[in-house]
Amino acid sequence: MRCVGVTARGIRLPVLKKGDDVAKNVVDSLLKAAENEPFSFHDRDVVAITESILARCQGNYATVDDIANDVRKKTGGNEIAVIFPILSRNRFAILLKGIAKGVKKIYLMLSYPRDEVGNALIKDDEIYEKGINPYSDVLSLEKYRQLFGYKVHEFTGVDYVDYYIKIVKEVGVDIEVIFANKAEAILSYTDKVITCDVHTRFASKRLLEDKGAKLVLTLDDLLNESVNGSGYNPEYGLLGSNKATENSVKLFPREGQPLVEKIQKMLLDKTGKHFEVMVYGDGAFKDPQGKIWELADPVVSPFYTAGLVGTPNELKLKYLADNAYHGLEGDKLATAIRDDIKAKEKDLMGKMTSVGTTPRQITDLLGSLSDLVSGSGDKGTPVVLIQGYFDNYASE
Repeated sequence: MRCVGVTARGIRLPVLKKGDDVAKNVVDSLLKAAENEPFSFHDRDVVAITESILARCQGNYATVDDIANDVRKKTGGNEIAVIFPILSRNRFAILLKGIAKGVKKIYLMLSYPRDEVGNALIKDDEIYEKGINPYSDVLSLEKYRQLFGYKVHEFTGVDYVDYYIKIVKEVGVDIEVIFANKAEAILSYTDKVITCDVHTRFASKRLLEDKGAKLVLTLDDLLNESVNGSGYNPEYGLLGSNKATENSVKLFPREGQPLVEKIQKMLLDKTGKHFEVMVYGDGAFKDPQGKIWELADPVVSPFYTAGLVGTPNELKLKYLADNAYHGLEGDKLATAIRDDIKAKEKDLMGKMTSVGTTPRQITDLLGSLSDLVSGSGDKGTPVVLIQGYFDNYASE
């Protein structure tokens, strides 16, 4: 019987820059790690590569001026509403600066008490203590300050309201701030809108258009093609971007499907094993302390090989042990459960024996695991090798 299940190893790579060969560096680093540790490779090992090294090696960057030029071209460059942005120095501050440089006035509408991914402007219970209904009440900046004062984020120490106001004013643009959770509330101010929510953007856009907005853009409508030679992303535009410098962002990578398939083939040629390969960004999980939902990228994994399609198809071992085989113990119990696993149906959806298993896409689960292993700071392991994920209790 095997004694080890799933393992995940962070794999160190050199610090890669524009023009470096991602596939060669990933494969060489995996082979070197296996030799030095040592460990062996197996069929259906998973190689997960963080999106940042792919985008960096592609040189997929855009400047504040690139963003401003695209905004000016697509909106007319006068006044615009910017609604439902997330509260982030890394994810949105540079985008706001670029948008501001492309227009003459911004109406900034922030959701409250939290943004879309859980960052808090104010504590949840404060709105109820003040008798505010966040589902219907629209607050001016003056009213917001009167009710809640100046609040800083518990992890960053930043008052994001003040921070975003300063970004816009520093480029010489007028700004008016509104607090609301109904997209249509912004139409009392202007009928041209950039809706910056990530996962609800299509619903917000449709609602605004149905309510009479003349122009509605989402972040994936901006930088979805090159501006004066800039980077771009044809599917996600500015979604998934990260701060690179004070005046530029690294965009979500593009054209990654050929890369994951190339790495898969290179590893098969080098090791004789069939790997699955994926590119991952943010994991999809929620922090219990700050209530922050990690997924600020539009998807966990934009590119992956065919063997990672789908959801897990697993039996719940404790359900079998507590129900069908509650009278068995020891080797008899283990044998019965292994036999059930070997004979399980190809699709267990709706079956009681699968109740409590995780109903998520395989790429979302693996991407979340990889994001936790690689971290977002100075670990230096932008590649994660996951082994044993497709094994189960019946695997020899």
